[in-house]
Amino acid sequence: MRLGVLDIGSNTVHLLVADVRPGGRPLATTSQRTVLRLMRYLDADGTITETGVEALVAAVAQAREVAKKENVVELLATATSAVREAANGPAVIERIEDALGQELQVLGGETEARFTFLAVRRWLGWSAGQVLLFDIGGGSLEVAAGQDELPDLAASVPLGAGRMTIEFLPDDPPGLDAVDRLREHATAVLTPVAEALRTQPRPDRIVGSSKAIRSLAKLAGYTAPGIGAERWMLPRSALGAWIPRLARIPASARQELPGITADRTFQIVAGAVVLHTAMTLLDVDELEVSPWALREGVLLRYIESLSWSAPGT
Repeated sequence: MRLGVLDIGSNTVHLLVADVRPGGRPLATTSQRTVLRLMRYLDADGTITETGVEALVAAVAQAREVAKKENVVELLATATSAVREAANGPAVIERIEDALGQELQVLGGETEARFTFLAVRRWLGWSAGQVLLFDIGGGSLEVAAGQDELPDLAASVPLGAGRMTIEFLPDDPPGLDAVDRLREHATAVLTPVAEALRTQPRPDRIVGSSKAIRSLAKLAGYTAPGIGAERWMLPRSALGAWIPRLARIPASARQELPGITADRTFQIVAGAVVLHTAMTLLDVDELEVSPWALREGVLLRYIESLSWSAPGT
């Protein structure tokens, strides 16, 4: 069966098409992304502007056409924090559903964390033991921990790279004073989450799963041997050393750095500060990067529902 997952996030509208079967690994066939950075279309009251809604609807309509051309049997359409938290969210959702011709599933922050954790757990396997997960999007940071397929603890906080860039690092380059203010804010927001996570067993594997974290690992990390593939690793010390350098150079120059793509140049400083703060509070020396994240988690949960509903099960 060919399925599609449409992830309407704060940074991009991303369609993943994959061939799936109950009990099997999803095999991706197509990945199509439209960069929006919805946070830049927010009014002061949190409303997505008409220009932003039109760009969003156009990207969704384009993804729907790609899904049709790829013979997708069922499209699993989800939206995360940017749409979920917009002041005009219900109206925006209605227009997205009109463009899709189907219902949109709006994920809460903890649900988003749980889907992502499922994907990371499946990627790592049961031998990974206790897992601690970080996932940085444009609007929020998700953290989850546990030793099963669903986490024992999952939290979502409004520390996304796009949101923090607009609120704390609007200048280009932002400079170190702005970085310090963001670090203080992130520390205050994350301290209760860190205290809750300290009640969990010490993690055996610490993982990051977002595009922002992958970019930072390619910039400041290294590769380590893995089963079947190399693993990207990101040390906290190397990440911390890069933050002052990133804060002093303009976004146009950041694009020339390893791993920093055009759609991440403005947000990468905020993402680095938030991640480094989280790693510091939780005494994490380094993390590894999972290639699977939210979209794969949505696929895996749907495949699981097919397995349970199959005849004879």
